Amino acid sequence: MSSPSVIDISNDASSSLISRGSKSVLFFWADWHPSSRPGGSFDAVFHTLAKDAIDVKFYRVEAEEALGVSKQYNVTVVPTFLFIDTDGSIVDRIDAGEDVSKVTQCYVRLLNSTSFRAANPSENQAAATVDPEQAKKAALHTRLQSLITSSPIVLFLKGSPNAPKCGFSRQAVEILTSHNLHFGYFDILQDETVRQGLKEYSDWPTYPQLYVRGELVGGLDIMKEMVESGDFVEQLDVALFVKNASAGALSSTEREDGDAPSTVATSLNGKLQQLINRHRIMLFMKGIPSSPRCGFSRQIVEILDSYNVSYDSFNILEDEEVRQGLKEYSDWPTYPQLYVEGDLVGGLDIVKEMQRGITW
Repeated sequence: MSSPSVIDISNDASSSLISRGSKSVLFFWADWHPSSRPGGSFDAVFHTLAKDAIDVKFYRVEAEEALGVSKQYNVTVVPTFLFIDTDGSIVDRIDAGEDVSKVTQCYVRLLNSTSFRAANPSENQAAATVDPEQAKKAALHTRLQSLITSSPIVLFLKGSPNAPKCGFSRQAVEILTSHNLHFGYFDILQDETVRQGLKEYSDWPTYPQLYVRGELVGGLDIMKEMVESGDFVEQLDVALFVKNASAGALSSTEREDGDAPSTVATSLNGKLQQLINRHRIMLFMKGIPSSPRCGFSRQIVEILDSYNVSYDSFNILEDEEVRQGLKEYSDWPTYPQLYVEGDLVGGLDIVKEMQRGITW
């Protein structure tokens, strides 16, 4: 339930409630997303800020129901926050993520801008003449930063890892998968703004582009050079993101040392918790996204790829301990299993049922 200071936009018909000419914060949410739905951490912060707001409008937009509004602001994930100036320019933007403090930080910047202009009326006219293109560019810059840090390893390519749309992208995927690396991706063919903007942002004119921990590594040629010159994983310092890195080694050692079964079980639960929280969207499957080993895994990969979402995966065929342990941990007897923000969504049937209105 919203507080009086929050205006709910539950469908496109109610989008007329969004007023122009005032500072505003738009919060896009979905009921399936625990942190953004009513009572979630993002929702709580949003309402707290709105309660004491002066001269700032707060709009809570149900992303899947107000699709026109979501499309207007290019919203593809939840939660998304837009901090909008009086002239309609986007001062700050948050696309997904789990850092609730960012919302407050962006809101403070919006408030500071408001107080500055109110305290300096003689400068209002100059402030109002800020180049809209510059404001648009700043908003894109914020979005690109969000994308390149959405996963420790992110590949911007043409197509998806499961279906690359050019030879260079295919080769880049093969390098990452041959080194058994977990990585997120973004299909630049689905968003021309990102496709062109990232070239300027990174000062790199071609695709694919590989980022590690938010830093540009380069394109296919750089990746090939690194492979030829030595240990690709070591050069990138990404050993932590190798699939099945040291998997099973800990439990084997514990058994050799005679640890009690309860200790081993505790260790396994900790390992499973780390795995399911390794990425915002985590898929446990047979095989890898570029080479599924069963029809059910292939179908769920196709669904995720069709929504162009960044996700990580774990091949349960490579670790029998995880394969059996996760069934008991999740109380879900089959694979694939999909987790979002550490919570089990379900298997292929559940994802298919959700597919009609899903927003990642």
